Amino acid sequence: MSRQAKTYSTPEEYLALERQAESKSEYYDGEIFAMTGASEEHNLITVNVASEFRTQLKKRNCQTYANDMRVKVPATGLYTYPDVIVVCGAAQFEDEHLDTLLNPILLVEVLSKSTARYDRSGKFSDYRPISSFAEYLLVAQDEHRVEHYARQPDARWLLTEYRSLEDVVQLVSIECSLSLKEIYDKVELS
Repeated sequence: MSRQAKTYSTPEEYLALERQAESKSEYYDGEIFAMTGASEEHNLITVNVASEFRTQLKKRNCQTYANDMRVKVPATGLYTYPDVIVVCGAAQFEDEHLDTLLNPILLVEVLSKSTARYDRSGKFSDYRPISSFAEYLLVAQDEHRVEHYARQPDARWLLTEYRSLEDVVQLVSIECSLSLKEIYDKVELS
């Protein structure tokens, strides 16, 4: 995520600009941050994950979104575009435009060198106040590695790491499983 000119905008100004823009930007604390393009590995991983979820959730009351669905974190004011989002039950949106989701249950971020630190700390910290948010996956694009955070009944988060293509991530909140073999299908790691 790179910074545009340092001018401060209201959320309403950001949304008006974003809804007309040809490229995506995120918003936080009055600042707008341009998003950069993604690598081939990033795109393949995102499609693989979203496809697996769509297949497993097909006959259930859940939706899978990839890349272009914006999420707002009301507690922090962050507007962002996770790589993959799952919502179960009725999707709740900020307004009648139906383009800013408020109730994700699972979020997936595909890590790059420029975003890994932010996705692990700042963004994850911002996501946690979302009451529906139950699981978070961080997927590396330069090695076989998935970090799975699951909210526990006492509101703490449990981290489990997976590094083998034989590993399978169990996603309790959406009753799905995701194998690393499927996540990294056709992905050539450098």
